[in-house]
Amino acid sequence: MDRPVLVYTTYPSLVEAEQAGRLLVENGLAACVNILPGMRSIYRWQGKVENAEEVVMIVKTKDTQKEAVAKEVKHNHSFDTPAILFLPAEGGDRAYIDWIISESNGQGISRKA
Repeated sequence: MDRPVLVYTTYPSLVEAEQAGRLLVENGLAACVNILPGMRSIYRWQGKVENAEEVVMIVKTKDTQKEAVAKEVKHNHSFDTPAILFLPAEGGDRAYIDWIISESNGQGISRKA
């Protein structure tokens, strides 16, 4: 049985996150994406501490689609190394889980957003 999974990623702008999220949903790789603007990130990159505003995107998909989601995120992302983390979803409302599984059946099409 397929299981739901959340894919966590970030984007440098709301516009880029919305374009990427729309592609994932339109191509059937995700049932839904949640976009949370206004995050401040402090991180080390190439030996230097950086500080940037980012937008969080949480992708709701099924386990068998997570690699395809990651591929799409990488292909359409402006960062060289985008944040991509798979977070297994344990439990939850059965009807909601079934909806995520049924709506995440596309093959996806890699294209620039």
